[in-house]
Amino acid sequence: MKFKTPVLIGCVALIGLAACDPYPQGDPNNTRTRTGALTGALIGGAIGATSNSSTRPLATVAGAAVGAAIGGAIGQSLDRQAADLRAQTSGNVGVVNAGDYLVVTMPQDLLFSTDSSAVRPDLQADLRAVAGNLLQYPDSRIEVIGHTDSTGDAAYNRSLSARRAGSVASVLIGAGVPSSRIVTVGRGEDAPIASNLTPEGRAQNRRVEIIIRPNR
Repeated sequence: MKFKTPVLIGCVALIGLAACDPYPQGDPNNTRTRTGALTGALIGGAIGATSNSSTRPLATVAGAAVGAAIGGAIGQSLDRQAADLRAQTSGNVGVVNAGDYLVVTMPQDLLFSTDSSAVRPDLQADLRAVAGNLLQYPDSRIEVIGHTDSTGDAAYNRSLSARRAGSVASVLIGAGVPSSRIVTVGRGEDAPIASNLTPEGRAQNRRVEIIIRPNR
């Protein structure tokens, strides 16, 4: 039987990394770390498999091992950063680990007055806490994305969401986060997460998302 070496080595590397995970209590299933390790192992193994035929087996093993270590380390770092964000911010802030990036969600209704793009001064504590976390974990790039509900003109909503994303980014930058790490996007009503047919759904859709992507 002929095995696909990169896949086999990647799986072996994954099992080995999961067995020595130093943070078993933080995530009972170690899902994010194992996902990162598997992805890294498969990519590393595939790269090794493209080397010279005489050295391909060793290169595949080395590539898979290095890839698994890097992928697992990124997964562990995201787990820790997500836990720190939850501890540092209020219950109004949602933090989701998507596997290879984090999504921090803040309701716009708690940041802005109606039809305004100025962040309310009395509601900037969570943003400053997020900024502190981003400084604590500096090896990442950040996307600040504004969203609205479907009420009103779509072009106006897109413009408002872009201005609100810019205002959130300005608070982060003012708290010390380098502007070179941040990009802003206004999605308007294009990416709802709930129905716009109910007040509750529209409130969920009015949000700012801060996407944190580790540099690789």
